[in-house]
Amino acid sequence: MEGWLGWQVEEQIPAMLKTDLFDSYQLYRLLDQEEDEGPTFVIQYFTSNLERYERFLIEFAPAMQQEGWDKWGDGYIAFRTLMERIR
Repeated sequence: MEGWLGWQVEEQIPAMLKTDLFDSYQLYRLLDQEEDEGPTFVIQYFTSNLERYERFLIEFAPAMQQEGWDKWGDGYIAFRTLMERIR
């Protein structure tokens, strides 16, 4: 596994889980997209409560985001979406 995806699997995802603020994750590749746009991946992290997520945002997110910019620059797009499980 090379490039950005390899970095995610080998470094970033383990670092996220090492914070002990997330319980698990799922990694997906979008199948329904234009081929010329390149692959799109979704990493979904699960946590037991909103306070843990907010703690992540304050204590860990800025440094982890900077690490991504330092390594990849504008070679990728990342954003966060917060979801609540209903059922």
